[in-house]
Amino acid sequence: MGDDGNSNQQDPRDKYPQPNFSQQDQAHPGWTGPMDPPPDHGETSYCGSGRLEGRKAVITGGDSGIGRAVALAYAREGADVLFTYLPQEEEDARETSRLVEAAGRKAIAVPCNIRGEEQCRALIDRAVAKLGHIDILVNNAA
Repeated sequence: MGDDGNSNQQDPRDKYPQPNFSQQDQAHPGWTGPMDPPPDHGETSYCGSGRLEGRKAVITGGDSGIGRAVALAYAREGADVLFTYLPQEEEDARETSRLVEAAGRKAIAVPCNIRGEEQCRALIDRAVAKLGHIDILVNNAA
């Protein structure tokens, strides 16, 4: 850090303990399976309370990582979930669907790449057709 005359300052990046994880680079797109330790999406740690009961959510990039955690949390809060994933992420998408359905909610997994306007419009049309309406949109696709 710059010298501002206060020698008691500490770089916040060094202030707290850091996990001792090994470097784990993956080519795009990334998969959950090879991660060590496995990420916590809330499978055992999050319990919902019905705050989204009856709601319908669309989550882009919902197969793994933050998208999976959001899909699971929304399902446990009572929302039905339609999420997108890239076709090569089928295994992760199946697991996210399983978790949403285990929470008692509808899971609709849609393989698509939302880079173009036409795909986005088709996705929303499909979501409305399958869910009836959309209450929540989470743009998470990276």
